[in-house]
Amino acid sequence: MIMALQRLSGRLWRVVSQTRPLGTAVVEAEAPVRGERAIFRTMQQDPANHSEQDLGQFYTLPPGHVRSVFPHGLPCRFQLQIKTFNETCIMVREPALELISHLKKADYSKPALRYLLYGVTGSGKTMALCHVVHYCSTQGWLVVHIPDAHLWVKNCKELLPSTYNPLRLDQPILASQWLKNFGITNKHFLSKIKTTKTYMWTKREHTDEGRPLGELLEKGLTRIKSSSDVMGAVLRELRIQCMGPHKEEPETFRLAVAVDGVNALWGRTTLRKENKSKVPHSLLPLILAFELLLPPSHGGAIVTTLSQTGSLFTPRLAYLPYELLGKEGFDSLDPFIPVPVPVYSEKEFESCYQYYLERNWLQHPQSRAEAGKKELMFLSNRNPAVFEKLCAAL
Repeated sequence: MIMALQRLSGRLWRVVSQTRPLGTAVVEAEAPVRGERAIFRTMQQDPANHSEQDLGQFYTLPPGHVRSVFPHGLPCRFQLQIKTFNETCIMVREPALELISHLKKADYSKPALRYLLYGVTGSGKTMALCHVVHYCSTQGWLVVHIPDAHLWVKNCKELLPSTYNPLRLDQPILASQWLKNFGITNKHFLSKIKTTKTYMWTKREHTDEGRPLGELLEKGLTRIKSSSDVMGAVLRELRIQCMGPHKEEPETFRLAVAVDGVNALWGRTTLRKENKSKVPHSLLPLILAFELLLPPSHGGAIVTTLSQTGSLFTPRLAYLPYELLGKEGFDSLDPFIPVPVPVYSEKEFESCYQYYLERNWLQHPQSRAEAGKKELMFLSNRNPAVFEKLCAAL
């Protein structure tokens, strides 16, 4: 009997000694999860150095770059995400890498190439454009950026007869806002670029030839009524003076024209005159001024996106270039290099999912389980915008 008890106690001792405490098991189970979540961030923060090794990973923009490169603000929902997460992160994706590769290899002694980002609604075209704009800014390019061209053809509260051509209608508030943001983004160019002609604003006010571009901007900001004309003058100077095949002066610069929702430049508008008649885009000086920058007559690059979200009088599911541009817009942009923007790959979806987990954006217990992740993938169809909206409610 005593021998049997000794054998039983020995077996119990071996079982107890091989059993781990509950707290230790929890810690060891969490360790691989933390290791997996580190994969979604890249250590390379300079967009010029991004490569295929960084695909599907997030890089962080310094707050100073966000204020200077995107003074107008990033997309509305992304701004809410920045405020919530207290950081600005953009995923490195194939379309942006392809565009940056083209920009690095382009021959800038020849006319500018035109690139067109297109894809289904919410696939990430705007964020790919922002990635490219950030690259151009860090490389010392002069950036002319329209964050949403559709705002210029709808819901405009201020329309005034043009001081240059009474048949046209100025949008002074929009023009002054754009001039202010342009000055912030390209502050270091304002004293270097000089005007090539004298501009008459009134019988008494004018800007002489050879004056800094910053003085021209100041005129548009202090005289709101003339801001549309000043904006046209600024774009004219940039088009003439940027680096091109006939320009070899030491102070030349590379010009990056970035337009989000370029199809708005040729689409219908919702604007009305005082007599309630419709205003065609051909009567809006802001639209006409930017149309002059789109022909490849200057050295630099023209990067544009198609947007169905703010597009007017087009089918809801349309996303192909000819469907949104129409014949006039397609013929005006052609030739261009189309760059498709697909929805998330499985790797990109996993990276975004882990990023949301790391920022504690997913609070529902089921959303953190494997079954919950698969359900989110199914419901969103890996569409970035749909996935973000689904997670916002969890």
